[in-house]
Amino acid sequence: MSDASYARNARTTPTRDRERAGWDKETVNAILDAGLVCHLGFVADGAPVVLPTIYARVGERLYIHGSTGSRPMRGASVDQGMPVCVTVTHLDGLVLTKSAFNHSVNYRSVVAHGIAYQVTDPDELTLALDALVDQTVPGRSREVRPANAKERAATRVIRLDLDEVSAKSRTGGTGEDEDDLDLPYWAGVVPVTTAYGTPEPAPHSTVPAPANLPSSRAAV
Repeated sequence: MSDASYARNARTTPTRDRERAGWDKETVNAILDAGLVCHLGFVADGAPVVLPTIYARVGERLYIHGSTGSRPMRGASVDQGMPVCVTVTHLDGLVLTKSAFNHSVNYRSVVAHGIAYQVTDPDELTLALDALVDQTVPGRSREVRPANAKERAATRVIRLDLDEVSAKSRTGGTGEDEDDLDLPYWAGVVPVTTAYGTPEPAPHSTVPAPANLPSSRAAV
């Protein structure tokens, strides 16, 4: 394994369509950095739970946001970490084939396993909170009032070191079965993109919209 790739193990190696998997950090980071929402999986009271939430990557760490009362934030303490699985997925296209069985989607995804810990160091917490804001709009943390002591006390962030990580994706066309090629049905790919609308200012917002708002960024 090189420094440019994550180590493979049983948890990060897909059992199906292994040719679509990848472990290089450049691919993993690009997928993570382009996302806005992750799904955080953990076990609570003996049952699996999966929650959508916001996140941000800083180097080899993922920071995941929550409130003081949320179950994963209570479960992941400074000393006693919590086993988690974090996923991020981008839908890039609907793959419509001439057979029901071969329908698929084009996508990019990352799955990360590990032990999450609560962030309590003040400097690291500031770094994490700024990164979470900047994940939505790059540079936004420098344009707004930072969280005050009361707001920081009501917020929890957990940290997951990126170690057991893999990416998986599908691109391309329909991949029809040879026997289906002459069937009289439409087949093809419908691209899916993220589109940002025109910013709508709040009534009390009197300054011009910043140039870095999502409407001026390329869709991912």
